[in-house]
Amino acid sequence: MLHPFKAVSLSFKKAPLAIRELIALDEAACRHFLHTLHHDLGLSDLLVLSTCNRTEVYYSAERDQSPSIIEALGRLKGLAEVSEFFPYFDVLDAHHDAVQHLFEVAMGLDAQVVGDLQISNQVKQAYQWSADADAAGPFLHRLLHTVFFTNKRVQQETSFRDGAASTSYAALELVEELTADVANPRVLVVGLGEIGADVCRHFGDSKIFTDVTICNRTRAKAEALAEECGLRLIDFEDLAGALREADVIISSIAHAEPFFTKALVANLEVLSYKFFIDLSVPRSIAADVEQVPGVLVYNIDAIQSKASAALERRLAAVPQVRAIIAESMVGLQDWTKEMMVSPTIQKLKNALEQIRLEEMDRYQKKLSPEETKRLDDITRSLMQKILKQPVLQLKAACKRGEADQLIDTLTDLFDLERQPDVA
Repeated sequence: MLHPFKAVSLSFKKAPLAIRELIALDEAACRHFLHTLHHDLGLSDLLVLSTCNRTEVYYSAERDQSPSIIEALGRLKGLAEVSEFFPYFDVLDAHHDAVQHLFEVAMGLDAQVVGDLQISNQVKQAYQWSADADAAGPFLHRLLHTVFFTNKRVQQETSFRDGAASTSYAALELVEELTADVANPRVLVVGLGEIGADVCRHFGDSKIFTDVTICNRTRAKAEALAEECGLRLIDFEDLAGALREADVIISSIAHAEPFFTKALVANLEVLSYKFFIDLSVPRSIAADVEQVPGVLVYNIDAIQSKASAALERRLAAVPQVRAIIAESMVGLQDWTKEMMVSPTIQKLKNALEQIRLEEMDRYQKKLSPEETKRLDDITRSLMQKILKQPVLQLKAACKRGEADQLIDTLTDLFDLERQPDVA
């Protein structure tokens, strides 16, 4: 039997955004939830992962604990009728399914944008919280280090992470390309539609851009996003001055007619180059704006084409990613099986050591210190040679899935039931 690892998952595949928002946990809530699951429910090998697209709990237990976990989550979030949310959750009660799912989540195979770059860092963060709470057992430590090694292989050996496969991230990459020769480029984001807000979050995470300003007609929405992303905020009334200073203007304005007209942009007195990126549908930058000297315009089609090309490369690499995951899971499974027989190996070592020490006691008083040391060395070496074959046979039987019978035989031969359990 493999380690009893399980998972319960709520994700974008079943749950709409309104439900995911109700269930989502910030860092403080994740840490509190870890403590509850570990100490109140007695679960081990715990990992609590919560992002905008998913809230998941990975754990080890002999029986399915998903109802108790979901109920505890409901209490934490103050949801009176948490049973109403049960249909939105997936329960992975088999070791293989839970492990496979964590690999696919961490690699970005299960992401809304295939190959999502952020998810592997979010898994690392969740693992750190688990380690801090002393809720990560030997199995989870081994599993997560295998996941991180696999992620490194995917990064190095495939094109799965190449390019920007989301429109918002493609916009960030385009700005990087356009301003490669500009020292500390000034970026202005106008309008905070869904894509515009995501672009701001990418700029907030970026280490390249330090001068990013956002502007929105509704200041309250802009204030919340500016605080979340650590960006500068200006009032809509001050937009004209910010437009003159900016090297790049990203527009996500929702309006029936273009907001940025040729006349407006011509008044900016462009001295070198100014890049306009239009993320709006319908367009918020008039087509003839590019006739203004020094102005270059990129619309949503150009950005989505960039994202689509990256997505095609990523999808083409999926079989290679799955093959790497499969290799990693085979190695993990071999280790897991060996871990399941390690208590028997340790009990056998203890039983033989007890016999060795008893025999040493019989002769020790009759021997000189030099003879005692020589006898100790000989008997230790003899014990190691006796142990070698049973241990090798046990590990081989593990890989064949036939360890149970050999464990029973060794237990009977050496009366291992009398040996204390090994922690």
